[in-house]
Amino acid sequence: MHLTNLLGNEKNALMVRLKLAKADDASRAAAPEQIKKVALRLFAEKGVDGVTVREIAAAAGQKNHGAVGYYFGSKEALVRAIVMDGAVALDRERNLALDLLEEKGGPRAIREVVDIVIDPVLGLPDEHYVQFILLFAMTHREMMMDALDPAWNSAYGRCLAHLRRFMPHLPPALQNQRFIFMGAYISAVLSARQRALADRSRDHPMWGSEGTLEHFKQSLGALLEAPVDLSPDMLAGIGRRDMGMPEPPSPVG
Repeated sequence: MHLTNLLGNEKNALMVRLKLAKADDASRAAAPEQIKKVALRLFAEKGVDGVTVREIAAAAGQKNHGAVGYYFGSKEALVRAIVMDGAVALDRERNLALDLLEEKGGPRAIREVVDIVIDPVLGLPDEHYVQFILLFAMTHREMMMDALDPAWNSAYGRCLAHLRRFMPHLPPALQNQRFIFMGAYISAVLSARQRALADRSRDHPMWGSEGTLEHFKQSLGALLEAPVDLSPDMLAGIGRRDMGMPEPPSPVG
């Protein structure tokens, strides 16, 4: 009986150790995602330069202050991973939407392209990504563009190609400028919206309204379709090789 009890106790102890080991494995597997989630929020609030890796680790509940280095190698590598997570998600959703429309012979109007550009951003699971990208692009533009694999920004280029078909009244240089305006407009408006909705201290009825989003999309379409009234000298200036050239877009736009 004593031997049976002893064996039973050892078996139970082994089961406990296995469960603890599995729990540790699950915790280690979840740690990088938690670190990215916390870092994204902090970067959106304070900027990349305003947050230390120790602050990120502590906010993510990591006892080891070197957790960022352990899981990502460096702060810069963590930033790059966050940029790419959003870029991959946006590119995937936009390409899927474009594929569906093109199979049906579309898109047939600027508004359909606007929806494809905007809706995936609204559907991002983290509310801080747009604000992070806007701030990051302002302070570390070269680093952001270097972090982006062009293969994961193909859908935006497809959207621009479709938009050009609907803007034959504009020469290429003016089309390019409209796309620059569009990118700045999308980033600024959606960043302001996300920043407001992330504030739980009070209601933000304007930013939470479906009507606001609809108005935003309509105004973006109007920006793209608006007629132009510029003098020949102005048009010639914009048409110079060093003016009106669109920069590579951020993941948002």
